[in-house]
Amino acid sequence: MTTRRRERERSDDHDPEHVDPEEVDEADLVHTDDGEVIHEPTGLVVEEDAVDRGPEWRAFDAAERDRKSRVGSPMTRTMHDKGLTTTIDWRDRDAGGRELSAEKRSRMKRLRTWQERIRTQDAGERNLRLALSEIERMSSAQGVPQSVREVASTIYRRALDEDLIRGRSIEAMATASLYAACRQQGIPRSLDDFVGVARVDRREFARAYRYISGELGLALEPVDPAEHVPRFCSELGLPEEVKRRATRIVDATTAEGLHAGKSPTGFAAAAIYLASTLSDHKRTQSEVAEVADVTVVTVRSGYKQQLEAIDPARI
Repeated sequence: MTTRRRERERSDDHDPEHVDPEEVDEADLVHTDDGEVIHEPTGLVVEEDAVDRGPEWRAFDAAERDRKSRVGSPMTRTMHDKGLTTTIDWRDRDAGGRELSAEKRSRMKRLRTWQERIRTQDAGERNLRLALSEIERMSSAQGVPQSVREVASTIYRRALDEDLIRGRSIEAMATASLYAACRQQGIPRSLDDFVGVARVDRREFARAYRYISGELGLALEPVDPAEHVPRFCSELGLPEEVKRRATRIVDATTAEGLHAGKSPTGFAAAAIYLASTLSDHKRTQSEVAEVADVTVVTVRSGYKQQLEAIDPARI
């Protein structure tokens, strides 16, 4: 038991020099995050167990940290084996970079073959491996963060565990899982955004998305058109003032219920075009439509409805 005191303001009635650690009231004891037990009125540290659970070495950059670390990568759900199995490098070189002999190259080739067979022993693991590689490929093409990839992998694993994949395309279900993850994490992506990267057509993975979200009971909020405004404005090279005005237009017209039954991307594109016409940074309808991947007619009809519903002078 220690009698170290923590420096703090204390009243004369609670002088820690006259406090017996054995006689303190348990109701006045406070447990801190660093393992200490403190007598709150006096600041007396009754117990301490500050254990440094970090490494004994220090690193000042990423290269030095990787060189000194003695552990592998953390477990991740984006890999079918969660990254826990051994990976054998494809290069026939040793740790020093020297080329292996012919006998060792032959041995490493056999080891790689058996390693691949061990990692995917049944059809379920092969299914999961293909689907997660598809999710990783599409995530990289769409530029979504790692957290979304983890959520998409979790959704697909749930669908596989509940036997929802049987009889359906692996690519379609993987695309549906990634789109659902984007919806859950608030990443503004539309179904049309996946058309260029998915290996199935829009109708097929849209049907898979409706099926997987219904069967798994995914709590997905309706897409807010305002979520698409920053990305579209960035691709159009519009300044911050246009983005803020377009967001205000979306908020005002959404409050009027004008967005009901309309595509979120088309609704956001119409607001951006209207905001650009009200500023000195006008963009054509075709430019906005191309970025939002909608038709010019959608932009034209949408912005006219928004213009009638708001007062431009107050936006």
